[in-house]
Amino acid sequence: MESGATGDLREEAITRLKKKRDFRTHAFMYVVVNAMLVAIWAITSPDGFFWPIFPILGWGIGLAGNAWDVYGRKPITEEEIRREQERMRS
Repeated sequence: MESGATGDLREEAITRLKKKRDFRTHAFMYVVVNAMLVAIWAITSPDGFFWPIFPILGWGIGLAGNAWDVYGRKPITEEEIRREQERMRS
């Protein structure tokens, strides 16, 4: 039977792996959908205003936030929990 710390670490690892898998799916769909929008623009109005820039940039902001959540955010440490508890007690 797993100890509490080992079980917690396992659950955290599973959560992180799911986030990474979800991000890869998100990034793939971003590329596919935006490539289709650029193709539609190229077929219908190649000399016109490049309107796909709006979904590319808008969705790109969301994708960047998702990437930060998956790869940039540090886990909460015991020290941070302790400091927050001290603030709450004051």
